[in-house]
Amino acid sequence: MPLWHVYHPVDAYSAEQKRRFAADVTEYYTRVGLPKFYVVTLFHEVPESSFLVGGEPSDNTVRVVVEHIARHPTDPEVRKKGTEGLNRLLAPHTRDRGLHCEFHVDETPRDLWMIDGMWPPPSRSEAEQLWARENRPVAY
Repeated sequence: MPLWHVYHPVDAYSAEQKRRFAADVTEYYTRVGLPKFYVVTLFHEVPESSFLVGGEPSDNTVRVVVEHIARHPTDPEVRKKGTEGLNRLLAPHTRDRGLHCEFHVDETPRDLWMIDGMWPPPSRSEAEQLWARENRPVAY
């Protein structure tokens, strides 16, 4: 499961812009076989007086925290390409709009994750493909 926290200035995104942003995030992960419902994107509006960068208020910064749970690549080159892919995904929603953007990725161990009381199926397994087709957790 990728869980995205997007911390942004008040009114930086309209409801439609948030929807498109979240759709791009979802598409990024479903291309590699993750079920659509795994992808959660949360938008957190932060007033300028509470968004301090280097101790100074900021009205143009977006800070993204991505939590990867479903997949953890170990190959350094794959990790680098994945991070570069996230950077490209973010650009039209941040830098291309004149917003300063910083992000990082945390990885949560799979054994600390359940959905509706079930352990998620192994990566790229038949059961995971079933979850992707059904777009919901099902017994396997």
